[in-house]
Amino acid sequence: MATYRSASVLLSSDGTRTPGTAALFAEPARKGGTPPWAGDFRPANSAGNGPKNAVGKTFTLELPDGSTGKVVVQGLKSGKGGVVLALMGEDAPPF
Repeated sequence: MATYRSASVLLSSDGTRTPGTAALFAEPARKGGTPPWAGDFRPANSAGNGPKNAVGKTFTLELPDGSTGKVVVQGLKSGKGGVVLALMGEDAPPF
C-alpha cells in the first residue's frame, strides 16, 4: 500500500485555493486496473475550516511537485485538532 503525507492545496472549480496537509493512501490495483486511493485533508490554520459546503463536491488536489488528482469530499470531521475532510480519489493516484 503506497502512502503519502505532505503539504498540499485543495483547488475548487472557481479557483479558490485552500492550503493544508494531505494524508493519502493507495491500495494495490485489482487485475491491472487503476489503484483506488483515498485520504484526509486538514486545512491549514490560515485557511479556517476549508471550503464551504464541500461534502459531495469534486476538487483538484495539488501536491508540492505539481502533480494533481481529482478528489471528491466524502465527509467532514471536526474535533479538537480542527476540521478534517475525508477524500476519495478519482483516476490514478498523483503520488
